[in-house]
Amino acid sequence: MPSYELALVLRQLPRPELISVIKRTAEAIFDKGGIIRKFENLGTRALPFKVSEHGVVHREATHFTITFDTAPTKLSDLKEEFGRDIDIIRRYIFKVEEPEDYECTLHEEMLPPAYRKDVQELIDIAKRKQKPKYNYNSGLDYYPFQK
Repeated sequence: MPSYELALVLRQLPRPELISVIKRTAEAIFDKGGIIRKFENLGTRALPFKVSEHGVVHREATHFTITFDTAPTKLSDLKEEFGRDIDIIRRYIFKVEEPEDYECTLHEEMLPPAYRKDVQELIDIAKRKQKPKYNYNSGLDYYPFQK
């Protein structure tokens, strides 16, 4: 199952109600067959602009991120369920990409840029994308389209 990160912006609530919103969110993920990997509370902050959601204008909100694994087919159900919750102002689900492994040696880093393998690959790509230049030696001793 791929990993996803849910960014939640919750309306400003007292602590017991905030805990119940987080429990509802976690239960929704569990009900869809997901596995929660990490919770992170980013705190209460002023929003960059006033946000109107469910008929109420919000200027401050509590931010959370939840990292979880679930099937991609269940994401639309989760988005719909979070959209109906009146305590959630905004919700965004992002796919967490695995960082690619990069092996680096000191010898390679000490080379001048023109001799590095990744720079050589960039030079080859640029050469392939160059357009061929017009050959002015067409058998005429003048350029016919000049005024």
